[in-house]
Amino acid sequence: MGIYNFDILILGGGPAGLSAGIYAARSSASTAILDITMLGGQPSNYLELENYPGFPIIGGYDLMEKFEEHADKFNVQKFPMQEIKRIDLLSEPKIIETVEDTFYAKSVIIACGAQAKKLGVKGEAEFLSRGVSYCAVCDGAFYKNKTVTVVGGGNAAVEEAMYLTKFADKVYVIHRRDSLRADKIVQERAFNNPKLEFVWDSRVVEIQGDNVVTTVVIENVKTGEVTNLKTDGVFPYIGFVPNVEGISGQLEQDANGFVITDNTMQTSVKGVFAAGDVRNTPLRQVITAASDGAVSAFYASKYLEVLENSKARV
Repeated sequence: MGIYNFDILILGGGPAGLSAGIYAARSSASTAILDITMLGGQPSNYLELENYPGFPIIGGYDLMEKFEEHADKFNVQKFPMQEIKRIDLLSEPKIIETVEDTFYAKSVIIACGAQAKKLGVKGEAEFLSRGVSYCAVCDGAFYKNKTVTVVGGGNAAVEEAMYLTKFADKVYVIHRRDSLRADKIVQERAFNNPKLEFVWDSRVVEIQGDNVVTTVVIENVKTGEVTNLKTDGVFPYIGFVPNVEGISGQLEQDANGFVITDNTMQTSVKGVFAAGDVRNTPLRQVITAASDGAVSAFYASKYLEVLENSKARV
């Protein structure tokens, strides 16, 4: 088991974490990124991004690879695929224990991101990987010439539905409202796609099947009418929940578990910052996550300066 000491330890290697790593290392702070998976985060699963400045269109994996290469330039140490056992944000220094190593840090930046919110209906867990998926890029090719259903009305739902039309003959989009929340340009493309069919004012109440998914049971939220929709796959895109396992209860969070910060990304615990989708941000995009990461690292570096000055006075 290794024992490591860092000025700044970043939990999470998505756009927020990698951006924080770049800014922290450039401030001459010893910096490391710790992640339970490979670095890159959610955007690594996105087929294409059209709204990251400087890249009119770029694959999500390709963009995150560039982030990681940039972090490597400043010798940010990386510890991917680490199973975390314990996180103590209240101690001085902060302590993070994994199955393999123990990390001590003067400051911690939480950039753990968020994961797809579950529908919470009967059949969802039972048919996971047997017709229920949260990643169209990962599993879309399995539905060639089939019928699939996307649940949601935001950018992610509509964009992934359009992606699925590359394989499926028919894609239903079920949305509990009578209009989409997606950007207008995304909506225009979707409405012009002949393979897409929208099911308005409806919610999924059950997923059914035998060995694989065969049906979604939907309820009209206005009339209460319940109908069965034949489908081979279900892709929920109804939002995200923060990855806060291990840190909950140690700092202030909102009712949904997202970490509360001020405009410097400082949490309720001194020396602990949060960036990206894990915090209570009004917009969850790659660009805002990267911006959060930069801000959090800048103020984490300022925090280190305060620590050093207080020691010098003693």
